[in-house]
Amino acid sequence: MYNILICDDDGDILNALEIYLKQDGYNVTRATNGSEAVAALATANIHLIVLDVMMPKMDGIQAAVKIRETSNVPIIFLSAKSEDTDRILGLNMGGDDYIAKPFNPVELLARVKAALRRYARLGGMAETTPISGVYQTGGLVMDDNKKQVIVDGEVAGLTPIEYNILQLLMSNMDRIFTSDQIYEAVWDEPAFHVSKTISVHIRHIREKIEINPKEPQYLRVVYGFGYKVVSLK
Repeated sequence: MYNILICDDDGDILNALEIYLKQDGYNVTRATNGSEAVAALATANIHLIVLDVMMPKMDGIQAAVKIRETSNVPIIFLSAKSEDTDRILGLNMGGDDYIAKPFNPVELLARVKAALRRYARLGGMAETTPISGVYQTGGLVMDDNKKQVIVDGEVAGLTPIEYNILQLLMSNMDRIFTSDQIYEAVWDEPAFHVSKTISVHIRHIREKIEINPKEPQYLRVVYGFGYKVVSLK
C-alpha cells in the first residue's frame, strides 16, 4: 500500500483528507505545518504528499523547496488560492499538481492515483530489498504470502486460476511461457489444445491489472512464442 503524507494547519481538512484516503486503501501520515512535513519525510517511507500552501512556521512553498533538495516524491498542492499565478508558482517550486479549496474528494483521489501511477512508471519508487514471496513490476505488486494482487494501490480481484497464472509469470519475470507450459504448471495435467483456454484467462487478467488491456504494460504476448510479465522499474 502507498503511504501518503497530508499536511494542513486546518484540523477539519486533515481529518477529511485522512478519511477519504484511508477509505481508498492508503496509509496516512499527518503534519500540521511545513516543518513537520519535512521531518516526517525524513523518517517515513512516503510515496506522495498532499501539501497545503498557507501554513504557519513553514508554508507549503518553502516546504516543497526543502523537500526537492532530497526527494522527487510527488507533491499535490492544496490551497484556497486559485489564481493562475498561484498555480504557476506552486508548480515551479516543485509541485506536481495543484487543487483549489474547497476540493472535490473524487477529483482529489483521482489526482492522487494519477500522480502515483506516473511516479511508479518513471521508476520513482525507492529501491528496497526484495521480500520473499513479494513480486513487483511498476505499479503491479503480488504478495504471495497474502495471496493478494495490488495495482496502483488498489486490490485486484483475481480468481484462483487467474492468480496462479499471474504468480507463475511474475515469479519468473521476463521469461516467456507457452500456453502448454502455463496450463501444465497451473492445472498440473498434460496440455492438449489449450491455447484458447489460456488466451481467455490472459484477457481476463489484463482487464483487471492493466490501465488499457488492449495496450498492456505488464502482461505481454510474444507472438509465436507465448506470454510473459515485463520487469519494469
